[in-house]
Amino acid sequence: MWLIFAILSSIFASLTAIFAKMGIEDVNSNLATAIRTVVVLLLSWIMVFFVHAQKGIGQISWKSWIFLILSGLSTGASWLCYYKAMQIGDVSKVAAVDKFSIVITMLLAFSLLHETSSIKTILACILIAGGTVLMAL
Repeated sequence: MWLIFAILSSIFASLTAIFAKMGIEDVNSNLATAIRTVVVLLLSWIMVFFVHAQKGIGQISWKSWIFLILSGLSTGASWLCYYKAMQIGDVSKVAAVDKFSIVITMLLAFSLLHETSSIKTILACILIAGGTVLMAL
């Protein structure tokens, strides 16, 4: 099931890039990010109430709160940078470099989360990094 959601995520992420490039013309990138954020915020809370997940708020640990807040700050910083890059760069190049986060995520997962690596994942990481460099040139 995770693969279906991951594929859908990549489809929606690609649409995000295309729609952002089409919509950001003559709009301040920070304002565009703020508008996008409000839409995501509303959609997220609608889903929370739709699946009755709001009942779990009181059960979230302080550790989880801290890391969720840090994740939100990272997302916000990423979106602000992404929209600025999207406004001044080619969408195909910006999206490719943005996906370099895959390599960084893999390296952090191996070192901080102690996830196991294999020859396959290391090779994939190298190929993604190489592809990113080629796209950025």
